[in-house]
Amino acid sequence: QTVLQGIILLPLRVICIIFILLLAWLSASIATCCQPGRGFLPLKGWRRRMIQTTLSSLTRMAYFVMGFQVKVKGKVASLPEAPIFVAAPHSSFFDAIICALTGMPSIVSRAENLSTPVFGTILGSLQPVAVSRQDPDSRKNTVAEITRRALSRGQWPQVI
Repeated sequence: QTVLQGIILLPLRVICIIFILLLAWLSASIATCCQPGRGFLPLKGWRRRMIQTTLSSLTRMAYFVMGFQVKVKGKVASLPEAPIFVAAPHSSFFDAIICALTGMPSIVSRAENLSTPVFGTILGSLQPVAVSRQDPDSRKNTVAEITRRALSRGQWPQVI
């Protein structure tokens, strides 16, 4: 009986996850459409709220469809308390749960990830600090950008 349930549930879960992913892509596309200063200026107003609420909810929904239920114990640090939020060892797809629970902060990511279809648009809406592995000054530039965002007095979202 469990094999039969798996045969039925797996395709339903995959279809739901694809649908959620497409909704996330659509939301990210709308929020970043005609954005002034793309990547250099922080998202503000309805664009930032849309990313925070919609992508956070859709990410949590996707993990729920996959069978994960996450409960937060304690209080997530706010932007004024912690402009930089460290999550370690960040080695799996479970890192997205942390992003969803903390209000979709900016992340540090490889620059190549921004050109990935669908995921690149979603990632770009989080306004990541892009790290270029070909640039010899990449470490220095990344540290400088993280510092600039952390000292922006709340203009930029938290950096994870």
